[in-house]
Amino acid sequence: MSAQIVIEANGARIPALGFGTWQLRDEACVSAVQTALACGYRHIDTARMYANEKGVGQGLRGSGLERDAVFVTTKVWREDIGAGALERSAEASLRDLGLDQVDLLLIHWPNVGIPLKDSIGALCNARRRGLARNIGVSNFPVALLDEAVALSSEPLVANQCEYHPRLDQSAVLGACKRHGLAFVSYSPLGKGDLLAEPAIASIAQRLDRKPSQVVLRWHLQQGVAAIPRSGSADHIRDNFGVFDFALTEADMAAISALRRRDGRMVDTGWVKWDV
Repeated sequence: MSAQIVIEANGARIPALGFGTWQLRDEACVSAVQTALACGYRHIDTARMYANEKGVGQGLRGSGLERDAVFVTTKVWREDIGAGALERSAEASLRDLGLDQVDLLLIHWPNVGIPLKDSIGALCNARRRGLARNIGVSNFPVALLDEAVALSSEPLVANQCEYHPRLDQSAVLGACKRHGLAFVSYSPLGKGDLLAEPAIASIAQRLDRKPSQVVLRWHLQQGVAAIPRSGSADHIRDNFGVFDFALTEADMAAISALRRRDGRMVDTGWVKWDV
């Protein structure tokens, strides 16, 4: 098994390559989580909104791994981030996962209809109550992240956002670094046609690697955690093969040069992005 890379952030130790479970349900979710853990993944990402926490929990139990061997993240949906509601959502997640606590609890999206002070206060309360070992946010642009850090009485350890070579996230990456937070990348492989980009295909051919492995390595060499999702056992295994090679500075620059103004894939209208 290849050695994992761990990102240290405000007291948390987050495996840099995680397994995302969005859109995976029922037995497909259970099987995918078990496959990922058997491959060596030690970071599993889910959310209340995904409606698959029971399947994730079943996959965790079926892996035979000790609880502390796996870093488990879940998220509270934006409608449930008020005081009291957030804690109840976390408790429901724990029941479905079959866990006493998660390793990381995130606010899934901001909500302008709920005061951020209340949301962050509830998130901190969830940590103090032991529902989560660590807490953080997701889809927070720079100004909102700065405000969340200022309001939080407990250390925030991560901001999970969309990131891939077509999307410039340098502003949020800089803010995370300034605050000591990990940046966790969802949709790290972007849309399927990204992997056919000549720059990526050329590097993959030279290194005898899959294009997906090249893009995931690009994330890791920036100190970014990535949580690719796949329902295919072969793709799950391929995506984990990123720890025994390295990209050159020229490779990194060529991949980063693929950013473009219309590169964002996920835009709900709930957030005013930095770019």
